[in-house]
Amino acid sequence: MSLQGDLQTLDADLMTQLPAAIAAAMSHADLALSASGILDAALKAGDHAPDFALTDAHGGMVRLSHVLASGPVVLSFYRGGWCPYCNLELRALQNVLPEFGAVGATLMAVSPQTPGESLNTAEKNDLAFPVLSDTGSRVAKSFGIAFDLADDLRPIFTSLGQALPDRNGDDSWLLPVPATYVIDRDGIIAFAHLDVDFRNRLEPATITATLAALARHKAA
Repeated sequence: MSLQGDLQTLDADLMTQLPAAIAAAMSHADLALSASGILDAALKAGDHAPDFALTDAHGGMVRLSHVLASGPVVLSFYRGGWCPYCNLELRALQNVLPEFGAVGATLMAVSPQTPGESLNTAEKNDLAFPVLSDTGSRVAKSFGIAFDLADDLRPIFTSLGQALPDRNGDDSWLLPVPATYVIDRDGIIAFAHLDVDFRNRLEPATITATLAALARHKAA
């Protein structure tokens, strides 16, 4: 089954467990976020990716420009390890990690979580790629994909054990729009996928096809 098929199955199961009022509030927040114009302002294919340095789950520092010196980068922005949709996506990316490596690409995942939370995410999903902590959503802001969680969702998140200040180690309720960027070695974004609906994620097969096309272009 495709990643999106797995996500739809997960969503159908989770929605049966959520009260209708909470599900409606989440859908309303998605519509409001879409209407905010955030997707229009976010970085897209053809834009230059801003350089950054972030701490990984093991306390090491990872700088984008240094990684790009070795090959293209697949940058996956996810909400957090508390998000079942994100965990499903991260595991799907882990499954195709050898295909990324075969063309010299590096996969990195970014969330606003603390390094400790990032380590928990990496361990529970058996991730063998860098899981980075974007404290204060600084990098997400530079890509134009950071947003404040809607006020009416904050008590809902708290009641579900997902109070973002506790997870992220600051007082904000910032999250990134789930996004995947394929960045070429020159720092130019070759492909971008963003969706305000957190239930939708990019198929790993599309990423591998994009990386293969980049490799063919370089070889030509």
